[in-house]
Amino acid sequence: MKTALNLHDADGFYEQLLDAHQDLSREQSELLNARLILLLANQVGDAKVLRECIEAARQLPPRSGES
Repeated sequence: MKTALNLHDADGFYEQLLDAHQDLSREQSELLNARLILLLANQVGDAKVLRECIEAARQLPPRSGES
């Protein structure tokens, strides 16, 4: 699993992601996220790497105000 920044134009990607969610309901936004996750997982294609990514994402500290 890559942990160092490997995304070219991260700001551009973030902007595209925000734009994709514009004018969507919460349900539509969650569905977009789920579809995007599945498409990106298919691009990765390695079950071990995906498992490591899931574990790493679950270990992120809670946002401010959450426990």
